[in-house]
Amino acid sequence: MNDSDKQQTRTRSLKPPSASRQVRFHQLLVAARKQWFLDALSEALGNIDQALIKKEIIKYVPADAQKILAASGVRDEHVFPLPSVLHAKPSLVGYYRLLLGAPQKSFYNSSTGLGRFKSMEESGALSAANASLVPQFCRAMALPLTELVRQIPNISPRDISELPLLTYGSQLQGSRNTAIGKQAMQDVFIAISEIVDKQVTKKEHKRLTLKNAAGRSVLITLSHDPDVAVDEQVGNMMHKKVAIEVKGGTDISNAHNRAGEAEKSHLKAKGRGYPEFWTIISKTGLDVSRLRAESQTTNHWFDVAEVLARKGKDWDDFRRRLAGIVGIPI
Repeated sequence: MNDSDKQQTRTRSLKPPSASRQVRFHQLLVAARKQWFLDALSEALGNIDQALIKKEIIKYVPADAQKILAASGVRDEHVFPLPSVLHAKPSLVGYYRLLLGAPQKSFYNSSTGLGRFKSMEESGALSAANASLVPQFCRAMALPLTELVRQIPNISPRDISELPLLTYGSQLQGSRNTAIGKQAMQDVFIAISEIVDKQVTKKEHKRLTLKNAAGRSVLITLSHDPDVAVDEQVGNMMHKKVAIEVKGGTDISNAHNRAGEAEKSHLKAKGRGYPEFWTIISKTGLDVSRLRAESQTTNHWFDVAEVLARKGKDWDDFRRRLAGIVGIPI
């Protein structure tokens, strides 16, 4: 065997792992930017009176921490939670948790008393009870976050942007595929809530209630079989509108199995009276006609990466169809 043959033999024996898990992580990261990272924080800050922000900084951020951050070019509200920020975007509880480096399990442990705020992070819902406790949350979080500022030498904007990623990456790495799938469902539900936000009359952890253009109530519910259900109340009757299945995996070789799983759920929903069926799945590198063979019940297919990123042709189509099905302007 010559040197060239030996080299080819060694190369063939190397088997790096698939990139599918990292691609899946990227999908979740894109969604997380809209909920728990600086993108979400910047969006919230853009809708708040800066005079109010300055007033709250004086009240909730220790003076020495303000000086350290000012010298480092870091905005106080990028480190410390403020009531106006959490009222504007309740999911940002997760941003400050990740910045602190605390896993969900320990942060929301019964011993911390913080468990009541978990729904804010996961669904962006702010109950009346939690709204009254937001100032207390801000004061409590200021203590460990002040220590973070004091103990990191020459803290920088880059530190603030990257520290949450370390915690989030560890959180994803420790999750099983089932947990990652549930996160995809939750992230899609958050994306849906953003589409209908102006018409929402009641926001709960797993249900949105909104008033459509006809003055009727529409319920959007996060559940199982289907993952997301849309129903409209007409008089005393509840009319089923659409059943949505979310499949968050990215392994191309297993895509048809995921489509088959969606079909089983859609058939159950069809038996319960739903007339329309949507599937949100990774379409990258796939022939959608082959997916249709696995789920003939699906009326419309949407790429999960585009829905989570809130951009692209499939996202635009999803927004338009959802607005149409619930009866609201886009």
